[in-house]
Amino acid sequence: MSLLWDGVKLMVLGMGIVYVFLVIMIFAMNLLKRALAPFAGMLEPPPKAPAKKKAAASGDDAQLAAIAAAAVEAVRSK
Repeated sequence: MSLLWDGVKLMVLGMGIVYVFLVIMIFAMNLLKRALAPFAGMLEPPPKAPAKKKAAASGDDAQLAAIAAAAVEAVRSK
């Protein structure tokens, strides 16, 4: 019974150490986030506006569908 009790104590101690480490790590990450916030825009350029896409013609879609259907039929026929 003593060996079992020692195992439980070791388990609780280990889980407590991990929990404390995680709390310290979260605190440190939040502290770094606040400390480095003024420098956030220095490393990466500002995002560009997305380019407008041209509307695809419906003929292109029909042609792609025909090509896909032909490819599937070619694979099935082998």
